[in-house]
Amino acid sequence: MVGLGELESAIMDILWRTEEPAKVREVLDGLTERRLAYTTVMTVLDNLFRKGWVERELDGKAYRYHPTFSREQAAARALRAVLESCGDPEAALLQFASTASDRERELLRTGLRKKTRRK
Repeated sequence: MVGLGELESAIMDILWRTEEPAKVREVLDGLTERRLAYTTVMTVLDNLFRKGWVERELDGKAYRYHPTFSREQAAARALRAVLESCGDPEAALLQFASTASDRERELLRTGLRKKTRRK
């Protein structure tokens, strides 16, 4: 995910797949491809909290963490950041549209129709 490091992205992936807020130990257990210290995961979750990616609730002596927004909302924010930083958002959007698959173009049309109806 844009704006996140590799470990932060892996942790966010676990939180997005988890239905309930998760404790550090539960997140650590979900990182099956890595051997990390408990304190490393705790530090990364604290960083994600300070960055606004997760919220936390005290549960006894430990925090439970959950995403501040969905994976789809995070992706949309990343796309928005790319457009704002590229210098020519119109050209970037047109370039993307020219490389989009038929399915992606249909999804864009559907989304734009829905947005137009809401106004």
